[in-house]
Amino acid sequence: MALKPSALEVMQDAPVIPVIVLDDVAHAVPIARALVAGGIRMLEVTLRTPAALACIEAIAKDVPEAVVGAGTIRSAADAQAAALAGARFGVSPGYTHAVGKACAESGLALLPGVATGSEIMAAQEDGYTSLKFFPAMQAGGARLLKAWQGPFADVKFCPTGGIDMSNAREFLSLSNVVCVGGSWLTPAEAIASGDWKRITQLAAEARALR
Repeated sequence: MALKPSALEVMQDAPVIPVIVLDDVAHAVPIARALVAGGIRMLEVTLRTPAALACIEAIAKDVPEAVVGAGTIRSAADAQAAALAGARFGVSPGYTHAVGKACAESGLALLPGVATGSEIMAAQEDGYTSLKFFPAMQAGGARLLKAWQGPFADVKFCPTGGIDMSNAREFLSLSNVVCVGGSWLTPAEAIASGDWKRITQLAAEARALR
């Protein structure tokens, strides 16, 4: 059985965690291989589509060099289903104690979503200090993260939401940001047309951000 990384290890592996939305399980393995070829191993497949769990299972089985995780975990049932499908980490858009407990019990490293100081404190109470800042641009962007450097100096963030190549470096320059999350590595049109070379190129460009 593959070892499951810690949340901080997930964040430290590369400058960007791709946020992947898949409607067709046939695309799962090629897109994972394309991202790995570009130097991106930590792959967040969101639970936003009916095919998501099957896609996670396919990647876990057929692309062992990738570390597949499940995004959009909103309930204990989501966490349990993701773990059964082979996910090795989870990402949530917000945080509840029930989600945190379920991920811990399922052996999933969790990047809980936070957008306020109170949410950070709630996650910290349950032992989480590696967090997803979401939606980053809409919730205050780099300026808010800078403000959090004082009261939350022990917390590390993966800002996600509205981030792309044009602003990723601004976030990555902050001392409390380990990586960013973004969907620009896997454009819908590239997936639809099977343009895996483009995805590999985008992954390589993202890998070179740091």
